[in-house]
Amino acid sequence: MNPANITRLDLALAAPEIFVLAATCVILLVDLFLQEKNRWVTYALSLLAIAGASWITATTGPSVRTVAWHGAYVGDAVGSLLKLVAYGAVAVSFLYGYGYLKKRALLKGEYFVLGLFALLGIMVLISANNLITLYLGVELLALSLYAMVAFNRDSGVAAEAAIKYFVLGSIASGSLLYGMSIVYGVTGTLELGRIAEVAARLGPNQIGLLFGLAFIVVGVAFKFGAVPFHMWVPDVYHGAPTAVTLFLSSAPKLASFALAFRLLAEGLGPLHANGWGGMVTILAVLSLAIGNVVAIAQTNLKRMLAYSTISHVGFILLGILSGTSEGYSAALYYTITYVVMSVGGFGMVILLSRAGFEADRLADFKGLNARSPWFAAVMLMLMFSMAGVPPFVGFWAKLAVIQAVLHTGSLWLPVVAVLFSVVGAYYYLRVVKLMYFDEPTEWERLEGSAALRFVLSVNGLAVLGLGLFPGLLLALCAGVIP
Repeated sequence: MNPANITRLDLALAAPEIFVLAATCVILLVDLFLQEKNRWVTYALSLLAIAGASWITATTGPSVRTVAWHGAYVGDAVGSLLKLVAYGAVAVSFLYGYGYLKKRALLKGEYFVLGLFALLGIMVLISANNLITLYLGVELLALSLYAMVAFNRDSGVAAEAAIKYFVLGSIASGSLLYGMSIVYGVTGTLELGRIAEVAARLGPNQIGLLFGLAFIVVGVAFKFGAVPFHMWVPDVYHGAPTAVTLFLSSAPKLASFALAFRLLAEGLGPLHANGWGGMVTILAVLSLAIGNVVAIAQTNLKRMLAYSTISHVGFILLGILSGTSEGYSAALYYTITYVVMSVGGFGMVILLSRAGFEADRLADFKGLNARSPWFAAVMLMLMFSMAGVPPFVGFWAKLAVIQAVLHTGSLWLPVVAVLFSVVGAYYYLRVVKLMYFDEPTEWERLEGSAALRFVLSVNGLAVLGLGLFPGLLLALCAGVIP
């Protein structure tokens, strides 16, 4: 691209990405001159950078869909919403992780810099309008996450998890890139809108297009952690430091939704009925089944939440496979509510942890009500919401997806979703049983800063508030999907 051809509109639309990139580079340089005791400066600057990006996105986000950078970038309402939620998820992840890392002598500037680069990758992916931009966003996010998982260099478990994540992620990225190259070869264009036009003209009988589509679906499924491409999820969630696991489970899921929405819905939408719809159906059903059933056997809370993530991905894919605006908005709503619930769940693990002790076993939550009635109630709200118990927001998210699938004329898929939701309720309610009906194994005072306690309390109340007034977020998600 010739720099002389860059317009003022291009710069205005990409202002959030430009700001985050510039701020991250400045923070990286500042961190080089900081002593260990002043590492809080990097943390504070990172939060300021996220706040600045939020302000720019909220004030300059386009009200109508606008394509810029010669078709490589798109600004629209769904992109602005996803970015704002991603800012919040990353900021809360930093806030929850700060004390955790400090107590374990792991508070390094690299954590925040890598997190901001991952956020930049998410932003690029969300606003991508051609195959190259999509792939750049995917790789920027993935490379940052690989390094974050291996962040604790003294942990063999973390190193093993990072290697597994890197190897499998490289294969998935290769599959995604190969599928994109085939689609480009068949359609002759990189821009998603033009790909959709050519795909509609060629029809579902074009074997080259279907061949490329199969590889693309594999790549998307891996980024989501959908079965049978889920093998990295439990090991990475378990092996990574909890502060990193919390990050992994939140904002990157928004990027996965954006990848699926841009590629499958906007770029390859004409191939839904006789193409990727059937593939995604298999992924969704397998994810619901394996995620919920295997989670029952887990005794480690992080691994249980990892399999829980896989089951939630099944619901998100159900919304996407419907191929309708209602289904896409339901999947978006589910993704946002999942991020809120997941951040809170791993935040509780961090709250109960202390130096030399990881509260990542189910047994560590025994008798929590006797130790801290309020935070036991917060965990109860989070578990009930994940299980889909009314009036919490998780119930409305599941209901929105099931209604969207029902409106497509399918009956067996909603029945499968409900059945496995009932199965999944068991392991969530088991956590509640341990907190309220078992004797505590220890009486250590819960550690955690005032900021951590306050935000975690708000996090728990949010799943109740969004459940009592579900129409606000539902209407917002429906309004941004064209």
